[in-house]
Amino acid sequence: MTKKTFSRGLMTAVIVGVFGLGYVCGSMTQRQAEAQVGGLMEKAGKMGGPVGSVAQFGSSIVEMQDHITGLQKNLDTFKKVQASLTGK
Repeated sequence: MTKKTFSRGLMTAVIVGVFGLGYVCGSMTQRQAEAQVGGLMEKAGKMGGPVGSVAQFGSSIVEMQDHITGLQKNLDTFKKVQASLTGK
């Protein structure tokens, strides 16, 4: 009875240990993901047809998002200045 319990506990410990070791090794060698969409979108935009128009539309959306982000930062700055001037 104790031999069976001991072997099950040992097997569980081995499985957890192997998983933990794999997790640690995997997290140490993990690389950052980098999107390389810029050149791909330009090439697809030059293709013409439906693929080209969709690529141009996607590029336009990305550009609009960049502008909106910049405007939001400016708005936050204006709110901070207003709050400091009005004392709120």
